[in-house]
Amino acid sequence: MTNARDIPFARPFIGAEEEAAVLRVLRSGWLTTGAETLAFEREFQEFLTGRHGDAEGNARCENTRFHCLAVNSATSGLHLALEACGVQSGDLVLLPSCTFTSTAEVVRYLGADPVFVDVAPNTFHLDPAALERALKTLSRRKTPKAVIPVHYGGLARGMDAIMDIARRYGLRVIEDAAHSFPSRLGDGRWAGAIGDAGVFSFYATKTITTGEGGMVVSADEAIARRVSVMRSHGIDRSVWNRYTDTGAAGRYEVVEAGYKYNLPDLLAAVGRVQLARAWDLLRMRAEIAAAYDAAFGSDERFLIPPSGEGDARHLYPLRLNPRRLAISRDDYIQKLKEQGVGVSVHFIPLHTMPFYKNRYHLRDDDFPETMRGFRQEISLPIWPGMSPAQVERVIAVVQSIAGDYTV
Repeated sequence: MTNARDIPFARPFIGAEEEAAVLRVLRSGWLTTGAETLAFEREFQEFLTGRHGDAEGNARCENTRFHCLAVNSATSGLHLALEACGVQSGDLVLLPSCTFTSTAEVVRYLGADPVFVDVAPNTFHLDPAALERALKTLSRRKTPKAVIPVHYGGLARGMDAIMDIARRYGLRVIEDAAHSFPSRLGDGRWAGAIGDAGVFSFYATKTITTGEGGMVVSADEAIARRVSVMRSHGIDRSVWNRYTDTGAAGRYEVVEAGYKYNLPDLLAAVGRVQLARAWDLLRMRAEIAAAYDAAFGSDERFLIPPSGEGDARHLYPLRLNPRRLAISRDDYIQKLKEQGVGVSVHFIPLHTMPFYKNRYHLRDDDFPETMRGFRQEISLPIWPGMSPAQVERVIAVVQSIAGDYTV
């Protein structure tokens, strides 16, 4: 039974503006992909080119024109991006084991094989040194075609090194930016707009949400054109154009065997409101993270997550110090839940999952940093709209349990 004082792990920040946007679309008579989705794509592109300003409201413009293509999930976006980058059956795609299954499953959709790579020490991000070691040991019978760095928790790390390695080995770079909107590096580059393509998620728990949805971003005209066609059955014209352009008599051509990956207007309308809130939502998450940092930063029983400029603060992955706490991570989670604090784990490493473990004969010993982090990590609630009292209660419960098991 849920207690009124329970604090969920995640909750979307939805208000009257989102409700009004949904009603507007419902009353328009057009629910699927149309003018609302096109506007969402245009406004997302304008956001990336600085027209919406930064967190302080300062206008900052980019020289690059990004193509922004809305899709029905980040999973479908990753699939489309890999396909547009030429990944095909028998190819190899390198990615961290510390990620959600969608990052790897899309590789299998294309008949390619994922190659899992360890994370860097004390982080949950792909280790460039481990990436290069993996590339040097790959079988010559298969072609490494791409790498997918995952911007874990909303922070992009090691991208310059990863891009350098990718150029030297002829790899395409598809950024899994599901956690990282809006994350901007110190030099002005956006996480998700550094490689050949980047994919953002608008799932219900993400930094902005459409309930389900995503956005593929690329400065490459050929990639954008391919994604645009393949996301809607391989048809050369959008459904909006087919039904509203009377001069074309509704004609279209199927130029490829594509997919059903379009984002409907009903969800895009919510996304437009959320996009306008993006900096405010980030500010709220940052304030919660700052409270957690102050509470746990000098406490040797915990290891707080490494942060940096442009951290979107999608997650707060607190690590338990096994040298100072005589309790397992799983037992700690159980005790948090018993006291009404929702928590999660990010992520159960993919190399431990039966499908990947058995198919590719993977061992925990091959991923020491991934396993070390996984065995210590708990993700605390960090959703916009948390009250100061709720944040304080999370801190108090975490500290209270630690007090019972301090070594």
